[in-house]
Amino acid sequence: MNPNEQFQQAATAAARDVTQRARIRKALGGYYVKRDENRDRFQNWQGARTCAAAIKDNTVAHLDTLVEQFATNIESHGAKVHWCPDAQSARDAILKIAADNKVRSVVKSKSMTSEEIHLNPALEAAGMEVLESDLGEFIMQLLGEPPFHIVFPAMHLTRGQISDLFQKKLGSEPTDSPEELTLIARRYMRQKFCEADMGISGANFGVADAGAISITENEGNARLTTSLPRIHVVLMGIEKIIPRMDDLALFLPMLATAGAGQLITCYNTLISGPRIAGEPDGPEQMHVILLDNRRTQLLADPAQRNALDCIRCGSCLNVCPIYKSIGGHSYGTTYSGPIGAAITPALSASQDWKHLSYACSLCGACSEICPLKIDLHHHLLLERRNVTQIKQAWWERWAFAGYAFLMRRQPLYTLAVKLGRLAQKFYPLVRRTPLDPLKPWTSVREFPNLAPRSFHEMWQERQAKKEHKS
Repeated sequence: MNPNEQFQQAATAAARDVTQRARIRKALGGYYVKRDENRDRFQNWQGARTCAAAIKDNTVAHLDTLVEQFATNIESHGAKVHWCPDAQSARDAILKIAADNKVRSVVKSKSMTSEEIHLNPALEAAGMEVLESDLGEFIMQLLGEPPFHIVFPAMHLTRGQISDLFQKKLGSEPTDSPEELTLIARRYMRQKFCEADMGISGANFGVADAGAISITENEGNARLTTSLPRIHVVLMGIEKIIPRMDDLALFLPMLATAGAGQLITCYNTLISGPRIAGEPDGPEQMHVILLDNRRTQLLADPAQRNALDCIRCGSCLNVCPIYKSIGGHSYGTTYSGPIGAAITPALSASQDWKHLSYACSLCGACSEICPLKIDLHHHLLLERRNVTQIKQAWWERWAFAGYAFLMRRQPLYTLAVKLGRLAQKFYPLVRRTPLDPLKPWTSVREFPNLAPRSFHEMWQERQAKKEHKS
């Protein structure tokens, strides 16, 4: 199946899975309460959004100089920067680092960018053992599935399902306690951290003036990933840059509030280079992979470049009625939900994902909640425009041409409405037969009846009565 067919099939199945939908809504219910509570602690949340958007807009406008500033400053601290134009070159760079240092065991902290370039299969194909150390990512790795959500990778699973998984994969005893499940994973991971030759992390932000990366987490696994192995590799998209260290005072609490409903996350770590003389711990080498992967193509589009402002908080997924109905796996992409539908076509260089922009009700909830004020539903409309400008099926061209022809000719439109009212009287006779022309629509919804009288007809009657009275 192509991605569109796969999406249609997966979304249909997920939308009918009432149990999963209930779990998603229950998980997000607690998030909404804590998000609103901590958002109210800001002196001016809307002012903070405006300020953050201005900082990122300015960053994107000067991304060329800020990325170079970041690279120069972090290299001055002992790190080595690798410029990678695409996913293949990023994988090759990491595999070369591993080969040069005879790496056999790798631990990873949470990184959606590594999912984007399909890093794990490449490392495993080269003979390396790879462990996801984020608890949610670890669960999904054991399942053999990609993350379900940008921030909460395993939010769709119950404790019982996780217990069964651990029992099958790790040989643990069954339990319904979240604390015990966490300890089972912790005991398994601890030895892996000590044995790992290389740690791979993402970066929430790259601070240009300081030449440092900022990592936000709640479990402490990223600190172990970046400090215990002898080699630390940072994989980050070039859009993760922010200009100043002072900007973190705004972005860290904003990311915590919008992403996880927290005032601040448990661990916020700044890393500027490998271990230096006199330091008790840290890696011997630090490598920074700066990934483009068509981000510069998105940057070149003035209408859509501010999609690069995204800080991957996942708040747009949490309010999207489509995402809450079909879940993350239905999209078949690294980045799901509204932000995924907006950026995936641009980052993939393929028309296979043109259907994602239509997986949207255009309710505007994503734009309203985005902490960076990204007008996401407008981006999705622009994606729909892009689709129609590139290529349309012949029947779509004829359908829209016929619609335009009809709507420009009022007498024909009036006749079509009258014929439509007549046809709807006979429609129930064919609705449940294979001959139903509207079956793709009516299989999941009621087809609305035409009004007995159109506004145009009512207006004409009103005008006729006025003239009669006069």
